[in-house]
Amino acid sequence: MSVFVDVFDRLGQAFLQGLLQPFYYIGILLVAFHSYKQIQLERKLFSTRLHSMLDTTGRTVLGGLAAGFLGSVAMAFVGATLTLEALWWIWGLTVLLALLRIRFFCMAYAAGVLGMLHEVAALFPSIGEGTWLEGAAASLRDVQMPALIALVGILHLMEAAFVKWQGSRLAMPLFVENKRGRMVGSYRLQQFWPVPLFLLVPMAGGSAAELPWTPLFGGEAWAGGWGFAAFPVMLGYAETTLSRLPREKAAESAKRLLIYAVVVIGLAALAEWVPAMVALASFLVIGLHELLVWLGERAEAQEPPRYVHGARGLTILAVLPRGPAAEMGLEAGEVILKVNGIAVNSRLELHRALSVNPAYSKLEVLNLEGQSKFVGRAIFADDHYQIGIVLCPDEQVRYIASTKERSLVQLWKRSWKGTRAHKGETV
Repeated sequence: MSVFVDVFDRLGQAFLQGLLQPFYYIGILLVAFHSYKQIQLERKLFSTRLHSMLDTTGRTVLGGLAAGFLGSVAMAFVGATLTLEALWWIWGLTVLLALLRIRFFCMAYAAGVLGMLHEVAALFPSIGEGTWLEGAAASLRDVQMPALIALVGILHLMEAAFVKWQGSRLAMPLFVENKRGRMVGSYRLQQFWPVPLFLLVPMAGGSAAELPWTPLFGGEAWAGGWGFAAFPVMLGYAETTLSRLPREKAAESAKRLLIYAVVVIGLAALAEWVPAMVALASFLVIGLHELLVWLGERAEAQEPPRYVHGARGLTILAVLPRGPAAEMGLEAGEVILKVNGIAVNSRLELHRALSVNPAYSKLEVLNLEGQSKFVGRAIFADDHYQIGIVLCPDEQVRYIASTKERSLVQLWKRSWKGTRAHKGETV
C-alpha cells in the first residue's frame, strides 16, 4: 500500500512541475492556430466551414491526453532516464525542424536528430572545452537514447490508434491542381497531438519504497530510488489523398504507423543491448518515418484521382455536418445522377433541377458500391437551394489550395491561390 501512496504523491509533484512548463501549452496553442488556419481555408474555398475550431482542438487535446496516459503507463515498465535537459533538446529541435517543414513537428524527427548529435558529442569528448559548447555537449552525452527511441515507438503506437479512430473525422476537403494542371478534389489528413507524459525515472535519493517491478531499461540505476518527471511532447501526422476515401486512407496509414512503431521499439531494445547501434537506430527513426511518407505518395501517384466529375452526374467531395445532405445519408465520393428526374452534369443544372420541386426534391445517386439509390428531402425557403454538399471542382473555381509543403513560418501565410474564373461554393 505504501508503494501506491508514494506513486500518487510523486505523480502529484510531477503534475505541479508540468504546470510550470510552457511546452504543453505551446502545443495546444499551435493545434488551435492550425485549426483556425484550416477553417480560414475552408471558408475561402467553399464559402462555409466544415469543421469547428473548438471541436477539432478539443478532439486532438483529448487524444493527446489519452496518449499521454497510455504512454506513461507503458514507459513505467520500459523505464526512462530522461532529464529536463533532454526535454529542452527535444522541443528546441522540434521547433527548428518545423521551421523547415510543418510535418517535422513530430517527436520522431527531433529524437532522431538528437540521437545523432548524442553520438557526435560522445565521439568528441573534448569538444567546446572552456566554452558554452562544453556544457551543451555534456548534456547531449547524458541523454539516454534507448529510452527516448522506445518512447518514440510507444507514442507512435498511440498515433496509429488515433489515426484509425480520428483521422477521417478531421479530414479536410480541398480543391487542388494535379500534375496535369486539372482541378481535382482531395483530402488532407493532418493532425497534431500535444501529449503530456509523466515518466517514471530513476532518481538518486528518490522514493524510499522499492518498485514492485524492474523496468526494462536503466539497470542498476533504479536501486537509488525513483520518481516521476513531466515530459510533454508533440506527435504529428500528415497525409494527402486524391484517390482514396478519408477512412480508407486513415486505415492504410494506421497500419503503416503500427509497423513503424513496432520496428522502432525493436531498435530501442537493440540500442540498449548494443550501445554502438544508437547512431544507426537514430538514423532509422527518421529514415523509416520518411519511408512512410514516400510510400503514401507513391501509392497516390499510381491511382487515378477519385474526386472528379465523370461523364455522368456530379461527384460529391464533402457533406456538411448536420445539413440536408447529411440527413439524406449522402456521402463523399457518391455521384448525383438525377434531381427530380432531371439529369444533372453541372452546378447550374443542379440548381435548376432543385428548383423544379422544392416541396420535396428526389435525388438519384450512385453510391460507393456503384449501385443507384434514391433519397429525398423538402427544400425549405431558408435553405436557399443549399442541400449541404461540396461538389468536386471544375474549371470555374476561383481558388484552389496550395499543394506546396509548408513550414511553421509559412503557416501564418495564406494557403490558397487564385485561378481564372468564379469562386467555388457549396450547393
